[in-house]
Amino acid sequence: MGFKLGLQLLTPLQLLLLGTLVSWLVFLLASLWRRNFALKANDRPLVVLLGMLNPTAYYIVLFAAYDRLPAHIAQPLNYTWAITLALLAVPLLGQHLSRQAMLGILVSYLGVVAVISSADASGGGQTAWLGVALALASTLLWAAYWILQTRSSSDPLGLMFWSFSAALPVIGLLTWLLDGWPALTLEHFAYGLWVGAIEMGVTFLLWQQALRLTASVARISQLIFFAPFLSLLLIHFVLGERISTYAVVGLMLIVAGVMLTNRAQSQSVTDP
Repeated sequence: MGFKLGLQLLTPLQLLLLGTLVSWLVFLLASLWRRNFALKANDRPLVVLLGMLNPTAYYIVLFAAYDRLPAHIAQPLNYTWAITLALLAVPLLGQHLSRQAMLGILVSYLGVVAVISSADASGGGQTAWLGVALALASTLLWAAYWILQTRSSSDPLGLMFWSFSAALPVIGLLTWLLDGWPALTLEHFAYGLWVGAIEMGVTFLLWQQALRLTASVARISQLIFFAPFLSLLLIHFVLGERISTYAVVGLMLIVAGVMLTNRAQSQSVTDP
């Protein structure tokens, strides 16, 4: 929702620059609070690559998708990153897919077909299809980012701080060359604060803290499945978008497929 509102006033690069700057400040303050900027020497090349993936490439592609699609279509498509992650884990991590996992992937992509049908029905033409392609491409970037993160043994907060430190000057240079600096108005800053703190920064820290405090990671992990449905309500009431039946059915199928795939993958890890 914040993406869509911000993109009414800013280009994708300008919004990303403001959001990345705020996120970097969030991670800086958190690292100062914990007095932890640790990064293992062998992870230094990795943080540069991670920074080019997230936030740079991932959010450029995602914001471009939101700029071309209604939010209630872009959001469910982006949510399939968990399915893309399961697929990429096969060649990159040597994992295998059970029949239950493959069924879950099939169910999710049936949901994608329903959501795409909604996009096509909205009359977007070529622009809509480009948005669909960008939204699905963003899932590849996000999944690749998390797979690469598994190669690091550094503290997650330090990894985020240094990867965003690598990304910020690159995003700043791209914005200056292609779109120009965003005007530093209060409204622009508010959208940058929302994207950087809520969408990209504080949420990561809260999730990290929740994982530390919980007695059951699996139980709190299920809470993320409420997020896309709550987002649809906000998209409808705040943005005023009409939520089509195709989009609702598609999102239900995507979430059901993700849950089925996650359960199958968890069982394959715990089974002897």
